[in-house]
Amino acid sequence: MKANVKKANRHITFSLLAIITMVIVGCSTKNNTAQSRWWQAFNTRYNVYFNGAQAYIDGSLEKEKGNKDNFTELIPLYTVGNKNSRDLGKSNFNRAIEKAEKAIAKHSIKKRPEWTKNRRKTDKDIEWLSRREYNPFLWKAWMLMGRSQFHQGAFEEAAATFAYMSRMYKGQPAIYGKARAWLAKCYIEQGWLYDAEDVIRNMQRDSMDWRAVKEWDYTYADYYLHTGELAKAVPYLQKVIKHEMRQKQKARELYLLGQVYAALGKRQDAYEAFQRVIRTNPPYELEFNARIAQTEVMAEGQSKQMISKLRHMAASDNNKEYLDQVYYAMGNIHLANKDTLAAINAYEQGRKKATRSGIEKGVLLLHLGDLYWAKERFGNAKKCYDEALGLLDRDRKDYEQLSDRSKILDELAPYTDAVQLQDSLQQLAKCSEKERNAAIDRVITALKKKEKEEQNALGLQNNNAQQQGMDGNFGRNNTSNNIQRVNSNHQQGSTWYFYNPTAVQQGKVTFQQLWGKRENIDNWQRMNQTVVRNIGNTNTPYEMTDAQRDSIYKAEAKRDSLEQTRDSLKNDPHKREYYLAQIPFSAEQLAASNKILEDGLHHSGVIFKDRLNNLRLSERALRRVSDNYPDYEAMDDVYYHLYLLYMRKNEPEIAETYLTKLSRQYPKSKWTTLLTDPYYKQNLRFGVQIEDSLYASTYDAFKQGRYNEVASNAQISERRFPMGANRDKFLFIGGLSKLNTGDANGCLTDMKEVVKKYPNSRISEMAGMIVNGVQAGKKLRSGKFDLNAVWSYRTSILSDSDSIRQAKLSPERNIDFKFLLIYNPDSLKENKLLFELARFNFTNFLVRNFEIQIEDLSGLHQMMVSGFRSYDEAYQYARQLFAAKDVVMQMSKTTKAVIISDKNLKLIGTTYSYKDYEAFYKKNFSPLEVTKRYLLSEPAEVATPREPDLLQKIEEKYANDKDLFPDDMDVPANNTMDIPLDTPTSKKVEPTTSPKNENTFEMPTEVKKPTLEDTNTFVIPDEKPAEKPTPALPKAPANTAKETKKAETKPTPTQQKTELKVQKTPSTVPQKTPVKQPQQAPAKKLKTVDDGPIIYFGDDEPTSGKKNNNKTNKKNQPIQNNIEDEYYDLEGF
Repeated sequence: MKANVKKANRHITFSLLAIITMVIVGCSTKNNTAQSRWWQAFNTRYNVYFNGAQAYIDGSLEKEKGNKDNFTELIPLYTVGNKNSRDLGKSNFNRAIEKAEKAIAKHSIKKRPEWTKNRRKTDKDIEWLSRREYNPFLWKAWMLMGRSQFHQGAFEEAAATFAYMSRMYKGQPAIYGKARAWLAKCYIEQGWLYDAEDVIRNMQRDSMDWRAVKEWDYTYADYYLHTGELAKAVPYLQKVIKHEMRQKQKARELYLLGQVYAALGKRQDAYEAFQRVIRTNPPYELEFNARIAQTEVMAEGQSKQMISKLRHMAASDNNKEYLDQVYYAMGNIHLANKDTLAAINAYEQGRKKATRSGIEKGVLLLHLGDLYWAKERFGNAKKCYDEALGLLDRDRKDYEQLSDRSKILDELAPYTDAVQLQDSLQQLAKCSEKERNAAIDRVITALKKKEKEEQNALGLQNNNAQQQGMDGNFGRNNTSNNIQRVNSNHQQGSTWYFYNPTAVQQGKVTFQQLWGKRENIDNWQRMNQTVVRNIGNTNTPYEMTDAQRDSIYKAEAKRDSLEQTRDSLKNDPHKREYYLAQIPFSAEQLAASNKILEDGLHHSGVIFKDRLNNLRLSERALRRVSDNYPDYEAMDDVYYHLYLLYMRKNEPEIAETYLTKLSRQYPKSKWTTLLTDPYYKQNLRFGVQIEDSLYASTYDAFKQGRYNEVASNAQISERRFPMGANRDKFLFIGGLSKLNTGDANGCLTDMKEVVKKYPNSRISEMAGMIVNGVQAGKKLRSGKFDLNAVWSYRTSILSDSDSIRQAKLSPERNIDFKFLLIYNPDSLKENKLLFELARFNFTNFLVRNFEIQIEDLSGLHQMMVSGFRSYDEAYQYARQLFAAKDVVMQMSKTTKAVIISDKNLKLIGTTYSYKDYEAFYKKNFSPLEVTKRYLLSEPAEVATPREPDLLQKIEEKYANDKDLFPDDMDVPANNTMDIPLDTPTSKKVEPTTSPKNENTFEMPTEVKKPTLEDTNTFVIPDEKPAEKPTPALPKAPANTAKETKKAETKPTPTQQKTELKVQKTPSTVPQKTPVKQPQQAPAKKLKTVDDGPIIYFGDDEPTSGKKNNNKTNKKNQPIQNNIEDEYYDLEGF
């Protein structure tokens, strides 16, 4: 008995294993049946996709919590639009991408199902059979991957994903519409608005699936916000707010809506939007900014109430960290009321009381600097701009203007401040002692008050730092604490300091405050030791030893300290003596003060004219010098700029008076020579072109040894273009010509002049090396200077007896080639040639992308065009290029063209020279016949788009992953041979044979013939009442023909319903035969059970419910692949 039980148990065990094996093999991705589709969808959703979705949610939560918006400008619709927040949640998004890729690699079903229906294919059938993906849930994995890439800021990768997805699911309108919406978002966030517009234009609203409308509302809102069409963005923003499931994100969107209303001048709507923000109970920072914004959009005439409300906010302890924003809002209200002084006072209060060094303070300083700039208080403007530069993002639209103004003020402010100070001191010298002391006391009182406020602010910030636990930084300087706090918080997390542009800019500002503007060179703190600076300075400190130099510096420091001790009262800004010592009482002091005034007025006047184009201020400054200080040593320069100023003001009569003064008082001035030159007006119009042409001919004459011509042209340059752009080159070439004619002293004199007058010139370094060599005892010798020797240059010198070279030039013609233009950079305009060549490539070769690169060859330049797949292509390109006049006109007579393979180019300059290759080319390539077929109209690659390879890349990436493909690993290969033995019906095995796969190629031929099946596309939406007329089933073949004829003239809903019933019964009847309706289940219908359209994809799922009573349907459809489930799966993110 026990033996029988054991035998029975063993039999049951083997049977179960066989059944499990059959199920696993039948549900493999290599099979495409209803069961395999259901199983792969189930596995995708509740295994890999679930973990990826959780990682996506975690990353989105991290980004939502850590995001910091800049409320001084329009906030972005998506938090990824804030560059400082892009790195938040990156690790979780990477995990979500990895999980999505694994789901795609493991569960993708690409094999087409077998067609076993005994009827003609409808359009719906053809679309279903021609799909590229048959896992009904896998589109969500693609969507998860693309959205994760988008939210981590990898917009290009996300665009590639959504572009591929839109191609894969083009036949499923809902998924296709969602993918195209996200593709447009990727383009928008990258700033590719033209590409986004193209996607939007091709996705018309009337052809959009209703299930994709929600996603497109977001896309349209984002697009119009980026293009600045705010009025068009409003209705879509309102829809987005209705769609939004996340409360915090809804509060952000309401705030954005309020900002848009405010920008459009709709104050009442903006106020209500900001009020809705407050009602949503958002984070405190957002609520605070909403209340601030409310005060700025309140109705006109309520400025007092607004200011009162802001003062109450400033008094609240909760707003201590936001005082800069409170006072900034006050200043804006005063500006709206045209009270500039009150606005400046409010901004200054915000500047003093700011406890954060963030964007908000930067915007405040920017507006304050603009007011000072408009008021022509350039010293104050410089301080504001310098500090604002380190706080604002470089991507701001007004950052370039801010940077330009800061650079101008770096030059201007020292002169204007000096003029203002000396005017004030001279005015104090003229006052009575009582008035003078009262003025000084006011200055001292203001200084003490300022210091006390700064000390209190410092103590407050240190206390806040201690309370927040600043990781041991309690005792550090306030400025460094602020910078560290900005860097260590939300902006960059743990990234390196120099990857944070804001922190770098702050460091630059701090450095300039300590050391001033300095050149970006190594060892900047040491004395300049270049060859140019050495000349004429034989007793410079760098010739001393470090010990000697240190002893001198210590002695000087000791002497200074003694003087400071003796004059301690004069060095204390809290004492009257400090200020009295600066007031010019004596004649000598007054003369020294006037010197400072003369210099400041002169240089500031020139900057006003040339850099700011402010002729009014320039005239006032320069006229004050010419009228009040006639003995100024640079008066000729003042007269020259006054002449130019009045010519620009179109007052030639006044200009001529200053020209007369200049020529009479300073006849030997360079400005007199320039203005009295008969060619002066011609030089103004064509001087640059004339000088360039003269230098080109001079250089050619120098190379050919015509030294007399060189000397003559150098004299013309000195006479006509004493301040020309090529003057240093004329001097250098003229000096070398003197050397070749035997005048070594004349050459040395010219080299010294180059170094002295043009220390920053590239050629002055060469001149300095020559001078230093002579001073070191070397002798100058003449010799021909020929840059064309580079043509014969090679590093490896081989004797004629070498019969075998290690590397030989290759005569292969069907390998990659390059086209080269080799020329002297001084013989042509390189940028113009580059532009014309690039335009030639772009306009003539639409399907090819040729790259252009310029390299230096020790004096010669090489312009390289790459992208040719053979010698014939490069030859056809060269022939077409030299037929283009616009390009050829930019080449010089000495420009040489070379066609060379990549393989041979590596040998040039080492084993072979260009001259060697020229001989090789004439022997091996010149005799070749080039094909007459035009090759450059063919694309370089057959498959250039990135998208078609995306799925293949994912599969290759995880091809060796042992955790993937468990079906193939767990089930032995031989098990597939046992399945037919266990199942009596062998028909299910037949679909895997290769002959039946060929049936799929018959689909295109069947699509063209019937035009009657258009009504079948409406089958699924109208399926609900198609249950009662079951007796009509046996007459299906005849009825369908009649119904399709009727459908051509009038496609009524009833015809669609009956047609639907005829299609559905073959798949559902076999399961109902043992229960209710045996008369409706003939045995011949069993052929269609395997592959009927039982499992529906997201956009095909029927809405009828009665047919789900069948057990098989309950088993095969527990997953409802609803398109709208996506946001719910991801908790609204």
